[in-house]
Amino acid sequence: MTGSRILVVDDEPQILRFLKPSLTAAGYEVVVATTGKEALKAAATQSPDIILLDLGLPDMDGKDVIRDLRSWSKTPILVLSARDRESEKIAALDLGADDYVNKPFGIGELTARLRTALRHAAQQASEQTHLKSGALEVDVLAHTVTLNGAAVKLTPKEFDLLAILVRNAGRLLTHRQLLAAVWGAAHTEDLQYLRVFVGQLRQKLKASPDAPEFIVTEPGIGYRLQIDAS
Repeated sequence: MTGSRILVVDDEPQILRFLKPSLTAAGYEVVVATTGKEALKAAATQSPDIILLDLGLPDMDGKDVIRDLRSWSKTPILVLSARDRESEKIAALDLGADDYVNKPFGIGELTARLRTALRHAAQQASEQTHLKSGALEVDVLAHTVTLNGAAVKLTPKEFDLLAILVRNAGRLLTHRQLLAAVWGAAHTEDLQYLRVFVGQLRQKLKASPDAPEFIVTEPGIGYRLQIDAS
């Protein structure tokens, strides 16, 4: 969403030299912080619409910045980092980050992820309960799912899983987040539950053998509901 204010938190001068003009050219207002303390202060005083956060900061780990922010702020956080271990990504997402982009990155992918996170924040503000994406239509309040206009029958757990994905459409959710939301905190390690139900949902939401998947796997991390941007 052009016109939005982005807080960029990174201490690498070359990254800032690239990001600030690129994001400004894309229509965003850019605020910069180079330390975790500066980031927390700017988040409180500059009212950013979204935060682009590097994990490797000189004064504190970026995950601690996420933890602090999530204690008082719902501002979308998109992590931008050279740390490519799955454990780092999962930890950042479980702490409340909305998405994760690896360095090096393309500005096209980054701005697309920013738009998705901003859309999701706007949807959350009005409680996203209805989704129409291509041939798929889901009404969470009415508990109805249609594919190409035909009703899709889901079990209660299948619908609960689809509902949480709809409410976070386009956003990457970790296995733990999905398991806790659908099966409860006691089942956050029961990954096989999730795999089985995702597989069942994919079968029921497949319009044709060559149709694209609505539920996209992020290997080792989780799933996101792919939305049609057209």
